[in-house]
Amino acid sequence: MPPSAPPIVDALRACVGERQVSTTPPDRVAYARDLWPRSQLDRLAGEAPQRPAAVVWPADAAQVAEVVALCRQHRVPIVPFGAGSGVCGGTLPIHGGVVLDLKRLKAVRQLRPADGIVEVEAGCVGERLERWLNRQGLSLGHFPSSILCSTVGGWVATRSAGQCSSRYGKIEDMVVDLEVVGGDGVVRRTPRADAGGVDWNAIYVGSEGTLGVITAATLRVQRLPTAQAFRGWRVPNIEAGVEIMRRAMQAGLRPSVLRLYDPLDTLMVGSDGDRKAAKGPLHSLKQGLLGKGGSGRGLRWALGHPRLSNGAVRLIPPGCLLLAVSEGSAAEARATDDAIAAIARGVQAEDLGEGPARAWLAHRYAVSFKQSRIYAAGAFVDTFEVATTWGEVRGLYDAVKAAVGRHVLVMAHFSHAYPGGCSIYFTFAGAGPTPQVMRARYDAAWQAGLDTAVTRGAAIAHHHGVGLSRGRHMGAAHGEAQRWFGALKATLDPDGILNPGKVFSEAPP
Repeated sequence: MPPSAPPIVDALRACVGERQVSTTPPDRVAYARDLWPRSQLDRLAGEAPQRPAAVVWPADAAQVAEVVALCRQHRVPIVPFGAGSGVCGGTLPIHGGVVLDLKRLKAVRQLRPADGIVEVEAGCVGERLERWLNRQGLSLGHFPSSILCSTVGGWVATRSAGQCSSRYGKIEDMVVDLEVVGGDGVVRRTPRADAGGVDWNAIYVGSEGTLGVITAATLRVQRLPTAQAFRGWRVPNIEAGVEIMRRAMQAGLRPSVLRLYDPLDTLMVGSDGDRKAAKGPLHSLKQGLLGKGGSGRGLRWALGHPRLSNGAVRLIPPGCLLLAVSEGSAAEARATDDAIAAIARGVQAEDLGEGPARAWLAHRYAVSFKQSRIYAAGAFVDTFEVATTWGEVRGLYDAVKAAVGRHVLVMAHFSHAYPGGCSIYFTFAGAGPTPQVMRARYDAAWQAGLDTAVTRGAAIAHHHGVGLSRGRHMGAAHGEAQRWFGALKATLDPDGILNPGKVFSEAPP
């Protein structure tokens, strides 16, 4: 749709109001991106992103339905938009069209404490919802690192996981039912997840706006925990740390957090690993990655030579930091902490006291605000998370680290533990002499990491979604189910206007 398409723009303004539709260049530029790091590399390489022709701010589900019906009539693509904090390109308007910003849909429609449920509109920012629930003595238990800048609709659309998912589950475990506007412009309510038969919520959870626009969700909530117990452990190596996590979860324990850092990530986080690297080259690398170095020249050199940097990382002592946070009643929190402690001592872990876990909790959202320093230094950084069973965790970690490490410096932590396995969250950083070279190395790192995950039968995503960054691997990961998605798409979005090119998608631009 060209920027000056008056028929639909005028119709949209008649629908939602003059001030709730924008075709101004600043708004179109702002909504042409989310927080996908590759978009930043494109900009550095001098490439401008595809802009939407218009941005629309509907007030309620009825207006969303009218906007969808108008766009269907004019065959205009729609991209649902929450807070724009996604890191996979899921809200990029790669075909132009209309960006549908849902943040005006922010009301808590009803709270039923006796039933343990809350109904909330999709545009509500997560932190605001959690604080509101806390004032009622309740919690959703969902704490993604983006909670300050992500919405309930975005959580559901991307199959989000909070940092306490080991205890409370992922967002799909909290969904009771959904209000969704289909590609035909009709508002529908899914049957409750416990209604029997097919769980229709599961069709929309993780669909990233390709099958319907989520306008509200009914979610399970619980009473606020009355106590927490914190513990940090220095474990001899990765194997010992993974074993503690596995034994704890398979013993029926439900800590809110079990988080194991590999040796380099342990150095980055801190604890007593800093003393071993003080004033050495690894300490300098850490300072640069944290944005505390000088001009950034040394950091760019180190990241531009990943084989040397990853080789130097092998000099770090094998000890790793494991964090545990337990909560519930005072008795439950203490019992869980004691049981984990017994397992940890059995593998000769060193008790570091409460300090490391309390420090993590105090700064647990800070990671979302650190990456810009690395880009400012002339380098790049990104993360991707995969998941697998306990028997495959160490093999997957070694294989992905070796494959990705040919292109970038790589580290990881293990988190989101469940009885059957856990997620491995890789962070990688790189540099190059030109923006084009940096982008090529970035793409190579992603390709190598996801190729390896697919080959080893791992899940290629745990909680960040698919968007564009994982689109080219979805066919290999899902096989024949890609055809099933096409059938669903034809039924629920008959004209293909809802976030086209995402999930089972085109390759990244």
